[in-house]
Amino acid sequence: MTFSVVARCERTGMLGVAVTSSSPAVAARCAYAKAGVGAVTTQNITDPRLGPAALTLMAGGMGAEAAMAAVKAKTSYLEYRQLTMIDAKGGIAVFSGEKTLGVHGQAVGKNVVSAGNLLARPGVPAAVVAAFEGSDPGAELGDRILAAMSAGLAAGGEAGPVKSAGMILADKEAWPIADLRVDWCDGPLEELAALWEIWKPQMRDYVTRALKPDAAPAYGVPGDE
Repeated sequence: MTFSVVARCERTGMLGVAVTSSSPAVAARCAYAKAGVGAVTTQNITDPRLGPAALTLMAGGMGAEAAMAAVKAKTSYLEYRQLTMIDAKGGIAVFSGEKTLGVHGQAVGKNVVSAGNLLARPGVPAAVVAAFEGSDPGAELGDRILAAMSAGLAAGGEAGPVKSAGMILADKEAWPIADLRVDWCDGPLEELAALWEIWKPQMRDYVTRALKPDAAPAYGVPGDE
């Protein structure tokens, strides 16, 4: 009922994750990212504790493969879990337990990994990865991630209609530079892309307002709060 992507921008070091599902509010349970550390999905029969646990391990110095091994060693009901991870250097790990639901698959590329369950066909993650690798490396990571997710949907997506989606981008500060969610609607990836187009031109202004408000864009213009 879910497919996802975690990725790293080699040019900027930004990390990102996006996920979509037929279940509501999927990103609230399944998507995690931390600047300078990594990005993680925990999906299938989801245990939301695993995302923060993996990021804590990577923040402590583990790469994605070591963090995956450590999480697997301490996780109960591992056979139900599907996990993807990328670290700040581009290291990747992916796991699908033997009780992953329905048609499922996973694919790995340079600075990108995708996995899914209850898919229309097993090649969906490969389509996600191919689209990310084929995208412009000079583009915003959010653009590349959403294009990859759209390619996964075009390749068949889930066996049923997706209803929720979300994307998190972690750049340099402790908080995400983007944290966008569509928790329940028809066409959530399209809605997520529309939210991104609104947020994208403003997102760095909000960072400036937090760190250097005297250098921020003047108030009384779009993006004020």
